[in-house]
Amino acid sequence: MTGTTTRGTVHLAVYDTFADWETGHATAWLSRGGYGTRTVGPTTAPVTTMGGMRVVPDLALADLNPADSALLILTGADLWETGDDLAPFATAARRFLGAGVPVAAICGATAGLAREGLLDDRAHTSAVPGYLAATGYRGGAHYVEADAVTDGGLITAGPTEPVAFAREVLAQLGVYEGEKLDAWYRLFHHSDAAAYAVLDS
Repeated sequence: MTGTTTRGTVHLAVYDTFADWETGHATAWLSRGGYGTRTVGPTTAPVTTMGGMRVVPDLALADLNPADSALLILTGADLWETGDDLAPFATAARRFLGAGVPVAAICGATAGLAREGLLDDRAHTSAVPGYLAATGYRGGAHYVEADAVTDGGLITAGPTEPVAFAREVLAQLGVYEGEKLDAWYRLFHHSDAAAYAVLDS
């Protein structure tokens, strides 16, 4: 099934200072699992990632419809900390969740969701509790000290956990489950070579 889009489209938000490393595991293995990925920018103008790569978005945020998507992925970026430029992406996440379409947010994107009120009533995680507390959100009681958390269709993770983030994404969309999901995580997080046999079975 590698390289064949059969199961739907995942939308990956891209914007200036996008943290390149946070979604590579997720998007690569979603592709191998039959999902296509389309990038969504503030507009269709090129953006530059934190690593200096130039990305031309496939579509503008204004044209993004939850009905056309299996998942919205939001990554960290310096822009989450320097103003409200990315707030429309948090608003889009609210629309997705309201439509029953899952959202996955890592690193600074969790702060954007906190400001939007989307973490007030859901179990979640991030870099550290104080990072989200600084947003003034009301969900501190639901903060979980974990590498990644899924609750009510919303996945959250801190900036050092791209593999755990991908694990939750792959589970959410049914790419892997059970022993194979565990083996995938052991292989890429713990370098456990024994996991190959499970993945190939």
